[in-house]
Amino acid sequence: MTDAEDRKPKSDEARSAFLPPAGTGVDGDMSTTSEFAIPEGLALHRAAGAESETTSEFALPQGLDVQATPPVEQEGSAFTPPSTYSAKHPPTAFTPPSGIPVVSLTKDVPWQDRMRTMLRMPVAERPAPEAIQRGGDESGPAVPRVLDLTLRIGELLLAGGEGAEDVEAAMFAVCRSYGLDRCEPNVTFTLLAISYQPSLVEDPVTASRTVRRRGTDYTRLAAVYQLVDDLSDDETAVSLEEAYRRLAEIRRNRHPYSGWVLTGASGLLAGAASVLVGGGLTVFVAAALGAMLGDRLAWLCAGRGLPEFYQFTVAAMPPAAIGVALTLGHVDVKASAVITGGLFALLPGRALVAGVQDGLTGFYITASARLLEVLYFFVGIVAGVLLVLYFGVQLGARLTPDQALGASDDPLVMIGASMLLSLAFAVLLQQERSTVLWVTLNGGVAWVVYGAMHYVGEISPVASTAAAAGLVGLFGQLLSRYQFASALPYTTAAIGPLLPGSATYFGLLAIAQSEIDEGLVSLSKAVALAMAIAIGVNLGSEISRMFLRIGSAEKRRAAKRTRGF
Repeated sequence: MTDAEDRKPKSDEARSAFLPPAGTGVDGDMSTTSEFAIPEGLALHRAAGAESETTSEFALPQGLDVQATPPVEQEGSAFTPPSTYSAKHPPTAFTPPSGIPVVSLTKDVPWQDRMRTMLRMPVAERPAPEAIQRGGDESGPAVPRVLDLTLRIGELLLAGGEGAEDVEAAMFAVCRSYGLDRCEPNVTFTLLAISYQPSLVEDPVTASRTVRRRGTDYTRLAAVYQLVDDLSDDETAVSLEEAYRRLAEIRRNRHPYSGWVLTGASGLLAGAASVLVGGGLTVFVAAALGAMLGDRLAWLCAGRGLPEFYQFTVAAMPPAAIGVALTLGHVDVKASAVITGGLFALLPGRALVAGVQDGLTGFYITASARLLEVLYFFVGIVAGVLLVLYFGVQLGARLTPDQALGASDDPLVMIGASMLLSLAFAVLLQQERSTVLWVTLNGGVAWVVYGAMHYVGEISPVASTAAAAGLVGLFGQLLSRYQFASALPYTTAAIGPLLPGSATYFGLLAIAQSEIDEGLVSLSKAVALAMAIAIGVNLGSEISRMFLRIGSAEKRRAAKRTRGF
């Protein structure tokens, strides 16, 4: 570097920003004063009362009075009661010291009542099932297989004539026995569906099954109830494979009574019913013969694949034809009793009771379908009997309803006939032999109550029928509770003596003789008697549950009305 370059003054860009300008240093050029320092010789006069140099710009000026803010309450635990809470005078909005009552379901009561109680609860209030391992896999059985087993069990129950609420209770019990608590069964007349949601954020799993064929076999129904009872029992370990195996055995089991035994039972039922309306030995034989012939014709139609409507129509013709033939032959018998006895074996009392029960428990769609089925069966019976009676009247047969108005003066004969009718009805329903005796006694009790109220007390037949049916439902539910089984085998056959066979016949005969008004009045009476039977049976069942005190009153929320919203 040359001397000229060395003597060249440095530019402003090369000067350090920390070097003070010339003339501002205190001890020379190397002073480290700030570039914002006031130069020498520049004097600033401070105004009187000016603010201090070190005050913040957020400081409050003098003379401004501001109220001090209250200290913020220190944040505490969520379980610590507030400072305003008093243990001596707690507010009503807080949880009581004993805590919120937990829903408790007594385990020594039948599973039907426990499941029915939970089904009538809101979903959010249902207690979660206890974790029960039913298999070697720690993760439990597959959800689709459990739902499939549930639907198969529900199908057998619905096809056997069980009420919709009882079917839902059984399906709910099967799901809970395998740990599926968030499940919702749905039962209609021909469709079974069930939905299970593992959690609030997972997609639900839904399965359904259609019921196309129906058959009355109370022995199979009792076996299904026993299976559900074993699944619901905590002390009985039934794996999913074992449940499938037992269900397959139930489906493969043959009926306890053969076809010819059922035919003989239908004849016995018709003969006993003819005695109840004042018939003798000849009437008993004629009614039994007509009913057995009609039963064989119905079996023949069923083998050809004809619907049940035509089966009922064909089965109603032989008893009516035999009654008309006895009248044309001037045989000194009550022909009307023969026809009335034949109608007893055909009246769909089981479907009627199930339909009214579904309506009373809130299953209105299923109840409407069942009652519509009963209506079709009834129309089929009407068509068959009217066809025969019409031709009989054209041929000169004089059938008077007064012939069937009489009853036997011996009450023991009437009670024996009613018990025989219930016995034959139980065989037709394919009941277990252990339940036949109980239902026979229940039928005798029903007729004793009806006879005492109607014939002795001269009370209305509708009220007498309702009271007798109520006792049938009460005793049937009590008997089924001891067996942990369905109540149908103990109630359905017992209402046989109460079925409105004579009122139905009177209405059909009046219509055949062109007395439409009297016929409609008699048919209306038959409908009223049928409704009294169904309501009485259901009321007796509910009363039995009340006396057993299953669950508390606050759990029976099915009685709450929606009030329009």
